[in-house]
Amino acid sequence: MAPNMPTELFCTALQIAIAQRRPAQGLIEHSDRCSQYASHQFRALLAHHGFQDSKSRKGNCWDNAVMERFFLDLKKERVWHRLYANHTEAIRDVADYIVNFYNSRRLHS
Repeated sequence: MAPNMPTELFCTALQIAIAQRRPAQGLIEHSDRCSQYASHQFRALLAHHGFQDSKSRKGNCWDNAVMERFFLDLKKERVWHRLYANHTEAIRDVADYIVNFYNSRRLHS
């Protein structure tokens, strides 16, 4: 999480996911069409690991429905119930929600 969305943030997140999960070549990375995902730096990182790039269709939110639902759950179950003193506190709380609740204990349909 960051106050803005530089390409480096997206690349770092992908590198962390790769280090933690060690996905095989051929993985399909699906994203929307924002400039960070379309950047040379991000696409080079995908190519370096043998991943395939997949972009959602222009103006079609249904292509990214899984992530849209995750962000709605995050907001409804956590963020809208909190008043954060600062950005650091928000980062810690959201990370705690994802790691210690959403990924490990929350029931998923």
